[in-house]
Amino acid sequence: MSQYPPADDYSDANRAFLQAMLSCSFLTLESARPLLAALQSYNEGKEVLPEDISAEDLNRYVSQANDKVSPLDLEIRTTFHQRTREKVYALVNTTSDAMTQLATSYTPDEIAFVKRMLDEMFDGRHNTTRTEAMCLSGIDAIKLGRAPNNRRETQNADADNANTQSSLGSLSPKEAETLLDKLVQEDWLEKSRAGFYSLSPRALLELKGWLIDTYNEDEDGEKRDKIKTCYACKDIVTVCPLAIGPTLRKP
Repeated sequence: MSQYPPADDYSDANRAFLQAMLSCSFLTLESARPLLAALQSYNEGKEVLPEDISAEDLNRYVSQANDKVSPLDLEIRTTFHQRTREKVYALVNTTSDAMTQLATSYTPDEIAFVKRMLDEMFDGRHNTTRTEAMCLSGIDAIKLGRAPNNRRETQNADADNANTQSSLGSLSPKEAETLLDKLVQEDWLEKSRAGFYSLSPRALLELKGWLIDTYNEDEDGEKRDKIKTCYACKDIVTVCPLAIGPTLRKP
């Protein structure tokens, strides 16, 4: 039997659910069951067990929450984890640039590091017609901590000034490693058992539009085929796209 409140009854349980979505990176049905069971137990004055919570219950809470947050340009969106195929729910900003959102929690140097990581994942040697990995080893990621020095230096350039310029936007290996751990903890990145970093489902939901706009169009306005999506679910595919083949499409 469904445990959700009537559609026209936005209760304290709904408010608590929305607060939980605001405070966490994402939810799955399994992680939401204890939460919804506790909320329903309080709401109904009797014990509701986690196993009594269904996907229909979660979807109803999500729908009611979306009705409330849509005027704020927020939406709970869903995707499927590419490895586990578990459905993931995440609260995303529908209008703000995702990289701008990151700037509220990270320093400019850290944002520059994240951008270099994304460039390497999607527009570098890790995403070619022969190798569609779209992930980075720990060593490769840490190496990106050092910002490239694109400034043309003359023979008479001051050495101290050159060192200062080349360090702008750079992170030390320790700082890069600490940032990688933070990005994993905050569910922007996933780290495999083999030590490879890739974008998490939450990140793919948040960055989908930005990734397509950034990497599927070159400077001349011509379309490229860097970011691929699935014909069936329309989600970005970053895991084994070569093996999936016919189900892929260009956005």
